[in-house]
Amino acid sequence: MKTSIIGYPRVGSLRELKFASEKYFKGAVSEEELKNTAAQLRKENLLIQKENDIDFIPSNDFSFYDNVLDTAVLFGIVPKRYTELKLSELDAYFAMAHGYQGEKGDVKALAMKKWFNTNYHYIVPEAGDDTVIKLVGDKPFNEYNEAKALGVDTVPAVIGPFTLLKLTKYTGSKKAWDFAKEAVKAYAELIEKFDSLGAKWLQLAEPYLVFDLSKDDIALFENIYSEILKAKGGVKILLQTYFGDVRDCYDNLTALDFDGIGLDFVEGRKTLSLVKEKGFPKDKILFAGLINGKNIWRNNYAKTLGIIDEIKDVCGEIVLNTSCSLLHVPYTLKNETKLGENYTKYFAFAEEKLTELKEIKKIAASSDETAEYSANKALFATDRNATDESVKARVAGIKDEDFTRLPAFAEREKIQKARFALPLFPTTTIGSFPQTADVKANRSAFRKGNITEAEYKAFNKNKIAECVKLQEEIGLDVLVHGEYERNDMVEYFGENLNGYLFTEKAWVQSYGTRCVKPPIVWGDVSRAKPITVEWSTYAQSCTDKPLKGMLTGPVTILNWSFPREDISLKECAYQIALAIRDEVLDLEANGIKIIQVDEAALREKLPLRRSDWESEYLDWAIPAFRLVHSGVKAETQIHTHMCYSEFTDIIPAIDSMDADVITFEASRSDLQILDSLKENNFRTEVGPGVYDIHSPRIPSVEEIKTALSKMLEKLPKEKLWANPDCGLKTRGTEETVPSLKNLVEATKQLRSERQ
Repeated sequence: MKTSIIGYPRVGSLRELKFASEKYFKGAVSEEELKNTAAQLRKENLLIQKENDIDFIPSNDFSFYDNVLDTAVLFGIVPKRYTELKLSELDAYFAMAHGYQGEKGDVKALAMKKWFNTNYHYIVPEAGDDTVIKLVGDKPFNEYNEAKALGVDTVPAVIGPFTLLKLTKYTGSKKAWDFAKEAVKAYAELIEKFDSLGAKWLQLAEPYLVFDLSKDDIALFENIYSEILKAKGGVKILLQTYFGDVRDCYDNLTALDFDGIGLDFVEGRKTLSLVKEKGFPKDKILFAGLINGKNIWRNNYAKTLGIIDEIKDVCGEIVLNTSCSLLHVPYTLKNETKLGENYTKYFAFAEEKLTELKEIKKIAASSDETAEYSANKALFATDRNATDESVKARVAGIKDEDFTRLPAFAEREKIQKARFALPLFPTTTIGSFPQTADVKANRSAFRKGNITEAEYKAFNKNKIAECVKLQEEIGLDVLVHGEYERNDMVEYFGENLNGYLFTEKAWVQSYGTRCVKPPIVWGDVSRAKPITVEWSTYAQSCTDKPLKGMLTGPVTILNWSFPREDISLKECAYQIALAIRDEVLDLEANGIKIIQVDEAALREKLPLRRSDWESEYLDWAIPAFRLVHSGVKAETQIHTHMCYSEFTDIIPAIDSMDADVITFEASRSDLQILDSLKENNFRTEVGPGVYDIHSPRIPSVEEIKTALSKMLEKLPKEKLWANPDCGLKTRGTEETVPSLKNLVEATKQLRSERQ
C-alpha cells in the first residue's frame, strides 16, 4: 500500500514564517531574506516526508499567505486597483491579503472568509468583466523544480478550476460559466508545463464538490474537466476532494478520465457507502482519506484497516491518504516538553501522522501482527479516565426551560433602552485592545515565574485603567477592559476550565501570519472558579460608562479546540455551556450590566450540506448559546459577535440565539449581510463592522460614515450599533486610536443628521 498527504503545515514548527513575514512588513528584513526563510521551511517539510517514506509528497502546498490567493495570482485574477499601485510582485500580493495604505495609494484588502468548515481563512478572489484568466505565474513550477533539486519527486498541488470559479466573487455581469473556457485553457497550459518538466502526477483540489450541487454546478464541473483532461499528456491527474462526501456527483466524477480520485472517509458521511454500493473504477487509484487531517488524536489502525478491507474488493489500487491537508493540525509533538507521555501517547500532530501512514503501510504489507499494530491496539484498549460523573449528571438534568430567556426580546429591549439611555448608533469595540510588547512580556514573565501573581495583576490593572481612560477620551459609549490578561479568546478560557489540556508550541495557522494554539478537550468540562469577574469588575470601577464583560461562547470554545472523539459534540458543547453560564451569572451578580458572549465560530462546524444542518448541528449549537444566558435578568444586555463566515443563510437561526445585540464582521464582504438581515426581519440589535481590523489601514471619517449610511438603508436606526469588525488585539496603538476616533466622529455627524 502506498501513502500520500494532501498538504503540510507551512508557517514553521516555531512560526518562523510568521516572524519573518512580520519583520518584512516592518522593513526589518529584505524580500530575499524572507524568501530564504520560506525555502528552508519547504526543504524541511519535504525531507521529513521523505524520511517517513511518503510515496506521494505534495509541492506548492506552501504559501506566504493563502493558497487560494496564490491560485488567483497564478491565473491573473488580480483586480486593477492592486496592479495600479506599481508595487513589487510580493508587495502587491500582500496588498491583496491585508490592504495597503502608503505613498503609492490606499486600497482595502480582498474579502476573507472561512475555508469550508475550518478555522482557516482564505482570501476571496475577485473577478470583474475585464478579468482575463490565463496562466501568468510560475510559483508551482518553481517549487516543483526546487523539490526535484533536493531529490524529491513531488505531486504539485493546485486548487482546481471548479472550486476556484465557485469561490470567486464576481463584480460585473460575468459569472463562473463566462470564465469557463479561459479556465480550461489556463489549466491545460498548467498541465502541459508540468508535463514538460517531467512531473508524473498533478493534484487538482476540488473541495467544492462536497457541497450540495445543482445541475448547473455539475454541468460546469463536467464541462471544464472533459476539456482539461484532453491535455493530460504524460501527467496523471489526481482529483482531490475533502471535508465531506461527493454524493451529488459521484457517478459524474468517477466517469471522467482521472487517474486518481481522493475521497474523504473521515468527514464524508456517505463516502464508505458510496464506494461499497456503487463500486469504484478499477482503472483509477483511490486515494482514501482515512487519516484525520483536522484532529490530533491517534488513528485507530484496526478501524482504518477494517474500512480498507470493506472496499478493497470493489476497488483497484488504494493509496492511504490524509482526509485533508495537515495545515489544520500542529507540526510536531517534539516541541511539547510539559505534557507527560501518559497524554501525548494519544496524540498525533502532522509529523506523527506521517509516522502513522508509515506504520499502517508496514502493517498492511505484513502477514503477521506487527509490533506497531499491537501497540496501537493496546492504546485503544486503555481507559483515559476522562469522565466526571457530576458533570454528566448536570448535563442530564438540563430542562427545556433552561434554553428560554424571559421576558421575550421585545420587552427586554424596552427595559434595556430605558436602563442604558444610549445615544443613536452606540459606539463600542468588539473586546480586545492591542497586545503590545509590554503586555506580552508581562504575561511571559508570569508564566516563567519571573514575577509574582501580585505584580502580574498590578501591571494588567494599570493597563486596564489606561484602556478605560483612553476609551473615555475617544468618546466611545460602551467600553471594554482590553483583555490584557488573555493570550487567546479560546485558550484563555480553556486554561481556566477543568477537562482541558494545553500545549506549548502546537501552533496552527488561522490566516496569513495569524496563528492560534487550540487547547485539547481531554475530559468532561466544568468551571472550577470565576474566570473574568475580577478583571471586569475592576474595569467597571474605573468608569461610570457601561462596560462589557467579555466571554467566549461554548460553540466557539468547542470549535476552536481539538475536540474529543469519544463523546458527541453536542454533549461536549452543553458541558462548556454550563461552565460559561456560571460565569455569566457571576458577572451579573457582581454588577456587570452588559455581557458579551462571543460566538465567532458559530458557523464553523455547520455541515457543508444544507440538508444536514438541523439534524447534525443547529439543533444543539443554538440551544447551547441560549443555555449560557437564559438565566440573566431582563435588564442585563447580552451581546455576541461573529466573524469571517457566510452567515446570510443562517440568519433566522442566529436571530433565535435570542441575544440582545449581535456584531458581525461585514467590512470585507461589502456589507452583503445587510440584505439578509432585512429579508428575514432580523429583530436583534446589530452592529455590522464598519472597518476591517485585519488591515493596517486607518479608515477615514467619511469612509465610516458612508458604511453606516449604507447600513441605515437596510436597518432601523434604533437597532444599529457602530463598531469595528473584530477585536483589536492584532493591531498597533498607532492604528487603533485614530481609527476609533474617526469612528466616533463619523457617528456624531450621523446622529446630528438622523435625529
